[in-house]
Amino acid sequence: MNIQHHVSLKPYNTFGIDVVAKHFVTISTLEDLKEVLTLKDYPNKLVLGGGSNILLTKDVDALVILIRLKGISVVSQTNDTVLVKANAGENWHEFVLWTLAQDFGGLENLSLIPGNVGTSPIQNIGAYGVELKDTFESCEALNIETHAITSFNKDACAFDYRNSIFKQHAKGQYIITSVTFKLSIKNHQLHTNYGAIKSELETRNIIEPTIQEVSKAVIAIRESKLPNPKEIGNSGSFFKNPVVDKSVYLDLLKQFPNAPSYPVSERLVKIPAGWLIETAGFKGKRLGNYGVHNNQALVLVNYGGASGFDILRLSEIIQTTIKRIFNITIESEVNIL
Repeated sequence: MNIQHHVSLKPYNTFGIDVVAKHFVTISTLEDLKEVLTLKDYPNKLVLGGGSNILLTKDVDALVILIRLKGISVVSQTNDTVLVKANAGENWHEFVLWTLAQDFGGLENLSLIPGNVGTSPIQNIGAYGVELKDTFESCEALNIETHAITSFNKDACAFDYRNSIFKQHAKGQYIITSVTFKLSIKNHQLHTNYGAIKSELETRNIIEPTIQEVSKAVIAIRESKLPNPKEIGNSGSFFKNPVVDKSVYLDLLKQFPNAPSYPVSERLVKIPAGWLIETAGFKGKRLGNYGVHNNQALVLVNYGGASGFDILRLSEIIQTTIKRIFNITIESEVNIL
């Protein structure tokens, strides 16, 4: 275990924000993780995974712990399903590709989402009609205070839209070390009606797609809309889609008859935040070396050299404007530090 000092975090966050960690260590074993948590010389600690859901607005006066726990294994299987365990430091998209290579179904709609496996339950990541909770079996998490390993099943995680117990009651108390998924071996249940998946498959003349072909369609759609963080700094979708009472949506329709929505329950609907931001005139707006992406209004971007504070200020302007125009509050998906 090698603790470094005054390390730039630019390579470790997908926004490419150049801030400095006072101390920095990469952790690849559970034993090292437990040990580093006991170091009294570094009272302030920050755990970092894939760096895809964080906006760094200042230097970090702490020991940054980069989680790189690796490993994928089959826990058990039946004729129809398989339990697959992935350690927290596995890259999410590479893990999805691994499952597809084994012909395990369930994660294909979540292809190309940035980040690591360990942070996926925290956010209950989702895309194209599928959320992590749909295939989640359990996760193991290290208690930061006691160093005991606790297993959380789906109910214990209290999953909600882009939310979980790890963002609420258990926030800052645990480090997720592994996640186990229940995936299909045969009779895969495909989800192709959300977004542009069906039209993308039709363009490819695919009538009865495999899970691999659904994944390739999702990748193509995401690549056409979302910038590659290795080329343009971003964290994917910066804002959550607001869930509002139907009465709020009916009021919105009076001024904007074409406003889209998706049903959540008998009383609630989800309104695409990207539509709100685009309608407010922000799509493609550039302020020097940062702005809103040309192809997807949900994505705030760092064209190079922007500060985290620049991005934060832009997000606040967007939120204020959306509230003023539509009387709807949109919340950030990204953790602000």
